[in-house]
Amino acid sequence: MTKSYREITLEGLWTNTILFSQTLALCPLLAVTGTATNGLGLGLATTAVLVASGFLISLLRNFIEPEIRIPAYVLIIAGLVTIVDLFMNAYLHDLYKILGLFIPLIVTNCAILGRAESFASKARVLPSVLDGLMMGVGFTFALILLGAVREILGSGTLFAGASLLLGPSFSFLEMTVIPDYSGFLILILPPGGFIMLSLIIVGKRLIDNQFEKARLVDDDPIEPVGKQITI
Repeated sequence: MTKSYREITLEGLWTNTILFSQTLALCPLLAVTGTATNGLGLGLATTAVLVASGFLISLLRNFIEPEIRIPAYVLIIAGLVTIVDLFMNAYLHDLYKILGLFIPLIVTNCAILGRAESFASKARVLPSVLDGLMMGVGFTFALILLGAVREILGSGTLFAGASLLLGPSFSFLEMTVIPDYSGFLILILPPGGFIMLSLIIVGKRLIDNQFEKARLVDDDPIEPVGKQITI
């Protein structure tokens, strides 16, 4: 792999994000982003698995036979997810009860196996760890963004229950954005996730198009004014 650290960072955070560009992991996205707190919890758990799997698979890539690489990757990811699942059950039990089945289902997240196959199995350890971290941060940001929009428009709050789910140190995140708000139920339900996700993807595509147009304008050579006469 010849990608620079800048390219890896940019891909993870913007140009090739798991949700808004690859449109993977939509099942947990729509199910747990009723609040920004839930999105933050699942995003951090997934980031931990992405970083650890990138490290282990890159470290062991020369010892894994090509014929059994996919089962080996799944086994490594499953072991890491089990560790995260037990950790959250022990130390973040309230959040664990809310996220429920979606923690073990990180094993089936196509994005994690995809990064293992397309990047970590072909790159050195440090770039693989950075790729996992940036993909995880981009994924977490997308979950928080979608969860925040749905929570604010759906119930008028932001990071509700953060102190209960993530611990007292996260109480500073809790706020009431729209006081005395009766709420908009559909945005908290899964259909609201589809609606807001589509709007965010459209917004990202429009921004990308504007950047592309600006880049093409900058790359165009300046044409001379008038005609030149050759004698």
